[in-house]
Amino acid sequence: MANLDRADLQIIKELQEDARMTLTELASRVGLSKTPCQLRMRRLEEQGYITGYTALVDHGKLGLNHIAFVQVTLNDTSSKALTAFNKAVRKIGEVEQCHMIAGGYDYLLKVRTNDMVAYRMVLGEKLSTLPHVVQTSTFVVMESVKDIGL
Repeated sequence: MANLDRADLQIIKELQEDARMTLTELASRVGLSKTPCQLRMRRLEEQGYITGYTALVDHGKLGLNHIAFVQVTLNDTSSKALTAFNKAVRKIGEVEQCHMIAGGYDYLLKVRTNDMVAYRMVLGEKLSTLPHVVQTSTFVVMESVKDIGL
């Protein structure tokens, strides 16, 4: 981050707020002309500071209102076991996020489904069968107070 200046950081911030704004609007917001702004954007992408662009969706309208956070404990945390778990969990579409955690369990997953019945199926048929899973604990979200895009 040492090679990023105020304008670079502002470009990143503005694009996080609205990645669909025009280059002219972005340049205006960060106080640059279009060409230098575009060059900086391209450099930020090439250097991996900006890794992609995505659409924020209303999950409720898609019928995906049920969110559960799942603590996962493995019976083996060797490099081989972690790699196997990581590879397998990436294939489960309902898992929105997966984080390796330091603490009383090994992973924290964010799982999104349309209801508790669907979640129960994901837990029983997918999550519990992941490599090296020995225990899971589920925490169901009652209300999202702050979330990206809200």
